[in-house]
Amino acid sequence: MFKKISLIILFILVLLTVIYLIFWKDEPGQNQSPSTNEEAQNTDEGENSEETYTIDEIFSKAKDGMIIDTPFVAGQTEKNEVIEAFGEPKQLDRTTVADYANYPNKDVTIGYQNSIIVDLRSYHEKLQKIHYEQILDSLGEPQEVKYYQDQDYDQIILIYKVNEAFQLKWVLDKPTDDKPNPNVHHISVVAMKTREENKETDVTEQLEHMSLDEKLGQLIFAGVSGTELSDEEKQLIHDYKVGGIIFNIHNITSPSQTVNYINQLKAENTDNIPLFFGIDQEGGRVAKIPGDLKALPTNLEIGEINNSDFSFEYGNILGKLVRSFGFNVNFAPVLDINSNPNNPVIGDRSFGNNPDLVSKLGIQTMKGIQDENIIPTIKHFPGHGDTSVDSHLELPVVNKTLEELEALELIPFENAINEGADMVMIAHILLPKLDEKFPSSMSKVVITELLREKLGFSGVVITDDMTMEAITDHYDIVDASVESIKAGTDIIMVAHHYENIIKVISSLKTAVEAGEISEERIDESVTRILKLKRKYKIDNSSVHEVDIHELNQQIENVLNKYMN
Repeated sequence: MFKKISLIILFILVLLTVIYLIFWKDEPGQNQSPSTNEEAQNTDEGENSEETYTIDEIFSKAKDGMIIDTPFVAGQTEKNEVIEAFGEPKQLDRTTVADYANYPNKDVTIGYQNSIIVDLRSYHEKLQKIHYEQILDSLGEPQEVKYYQDQDYDQIILIYKVNEAFQLKWVLDKPTDDKPNPNVHHISVVAMKTREENKETDVTEQLEHMSLDEKLGQLIFAGVSGTELSDEEKQLIHDYKVGGIIFNIHNITSPSQTVNYINQLKAENTDNIPLFFGIDQEGGRVAKIPGDLKALPTNLEIGEINNSDFSFEYGNILGKLVRSFGFNVNFAPVLDINSNPNNPVIGDRSFGNNPDLVSKLGIQTMKGIQDENIIPTIKHFPGHGDTSVDSHLELPVVNKTLEELEALELIPFENAINEGADMVMIAHILLPKLDEKFPSSMSKVVITELLREKLGFSGVVITDDMTMEAITDHYDIVDASVESIKAGTDIIMVAHHYENIIKVISSLKTAVEAGEISEERIDESVTRILKLKRKYKIDNSSVHEVDIHELNQQIENVLNKYMN
């Protein structure tokens, strides 16, 4: 009997416990886990007390072209720096104003023009605690007010000029009677000028302080005669202030000699505008970099593999080689189409006989070179692939109309220009159906009307060597150089003989002084040259010893990846 009573009591206790727990759970505010009401209340209180951005902080950052919690600067930071820090964007919106990269995980949108940030936008939730009237109370009336409306938004934009360089924009819902004091939707810090535009201003100021002799020197890419600094090179630097120096095979004996020679020239040029140092490093049979380096394949072999990634990495190798020795200009890649099998000068220097193939691989090679901060030079405009003679020895003649050139030869050049080509080399070719009198390197029709105006090239135009027999057998080098500058060329290459260089510079000066060439025309070219030197941060700093083993390892890694 006692046992039964005990069981009944135990059952009642269990039942009461269950009922008690049910009522405890159902009663609000009782025995809740950290994910329920008590924590929600604490979280709300935490959010309400959490420090927010202040208007003064935002305005102060905007003075430096920045937004809070983001390391980039409008008008200065480049796209590749953003990608390195934030990765590829989740979405890219292309507009007529800029390309906008969206990073929702960072609460940031970034606008680019020509790969430079021009607009930094923050959508951070802390901004939403700032309201319309607070902005006006703190900053006063904006310099400008704009409105934006679409199917999703009806917004007001308050624009404040924080300084000469930057604007700060506050974007909010448009105030209404029902909601007169809306909160901020996002802010935008906009660069009034990009770094490139600031450089252009700097270039203009630099140009104003240059003498005519200094300007004319920048128009010359000079060859040197020896393997070490001589009195002739000192005169080219100090008396004529040449803008660039090309190394030919007779200037190169070993890696250490080449580096020492370049360092000597740079040291001698310390007080002048930094020099271009150029070399032909195409790969294949045109590879002038010295040392016991692993052989590089020809462009034709690369064309047969037809892999864009290979071409980019190959261009990267070319850039590394050139940079390691102290050069900053590579006269490559070749964009000629090998359409004439009897062509004696192009052949395996071309990627092939198909314009699309040459475009694709040539552009990737160009970008690979640029990736190493080396200036690539696309050549030989308007196309040397359908010639039957070598312009080193004779003047080639191509009897093609503009329409025929547009259907073949011009395609890779136009595509490369659209993809950011910096320098174009003009060939010595006579195209009588375009210009009966002058070859392309002296032709205003080819350089100004075709290359600049029709194809839209705004970079630096350089001639092929004016001491080649295509020129010297038919023209006086002095007259040819003057005609070339008049036609729109920026840089005359005189790759051989000190006397030729001096004569060309003197003839250009005489032409300017006589009014045959205006100084404004000279300024156009010098401006393009200085901008390019600034873009690639060309300077007179010395070069360190070359590690041939490391270069060979990098070459081998790339070739093994794609050719084995």
